[in-house]
Amino acid sequence: MEFDVALADIEAARARVAGQVRATPTWRSEALSRRLDAEVFLKLECLQLGGSFKMRGVLNKLATMDEAARARGIVTVSGGNHAIATAEAARATGTRALVTMPSVTPAYNVERTRAAGAEVELCESAAIAFARAQDLGRAGMTFVHPYDDPAVIAGHGTLGLELAEAVPGMTDVFVSIGGGGFMSGVAAAVKGRIPAARIHGVETEGAETMTRALAAGRPETIAPSSIARTLGAPFATERTMAAARRFLEGIEVVPDAEAVAELDALVADEHLWCEPAASCTVAAALRLRARLGARPCIVLVLCGSNVAFDDVARWRARFGPAGA
Repeated sequence: MEFDVALADIEAARARVAGQVRATPTWRSEALSRRLDAEVFLKLECLQLGGSFKMRGVLNKLATMDEAARARGIVTVSGGNHAIATAEAARATGTRALVTMPSVTPAYNVERTRAAGAEVELCESAAIAFARAQDLGRAGMTFVHPYDDPAVIAGHGTLGLELAEAVPGMTDVFVSIGGGGFMSGVAAAVKGRIPAARIHGVETEGAETMTRALAAGRPETIAPSSIARTLGAPFATERTMAAARRFLEGIEVVPDAEAVAELDALVADEHLWCEPAASCTVAAALRLRARLGARPCIVLVLCGSNVAFDDVARWRARFGPAGA
């Protein structure tokens, strides 16, 4: 299929969610500019309501639904940021929400989702959770796909519009990939406004959902094993694969240890608390720096901050405080 979310869709989404989400800051990082010998900017989506970019997509989806669909309640599947955002957005709009989650979902995410008012149903695996959510959708609730929905993708793309306005001279954007909806929206917006900008996808080892799908030429179901759980989508889709083919320069796959090392660096140098799904973009930029030319203008999208202190402590013990 052809990718079907246009710049006009993203601009319309921006009008719908205005005043409901934060236009998060974009700031220049002195430390990373030195490390990368480049102009480096950080998009601080880790400061978004709900702790991640996901609020943008869910709120836009709810705004496009008619009253009957919202009255039936919404059901979705997620073990991470989409679950939390769905719960928060549903509470803000007075909509019933049910989230199916794989049983390995961190207690932090389950508790935050329930605390925001959503019902949670735990399932044996991510694939089973997807199937259960789709069954509930067919039974009457409105199923909201976490990343293969044009309205959700358009909502995520509003971040790309902010980037284009904040850093019009950007040459390279690094954005992480789970199922691909976030990458699709951000890339469509950035390329729509700044066609020459290069978009680099980032995955972590054990969550190579898009890399494997593109290699196979079709979506493939994986069993994610990366610590970057919010990147652990069980499969990509034809829509998000089409966006990857159209917009990406490539996908850099980063070891978990390097993502943990950059979590440390973001705390020390920027005083920012992020997820491995965010810090992996720093590691990817360091890996690819030699290919980017002289003094590029790089934007690293820090997509979320929903991670518990205990998890970070465990990762640092496993990989070492410097990720060694």
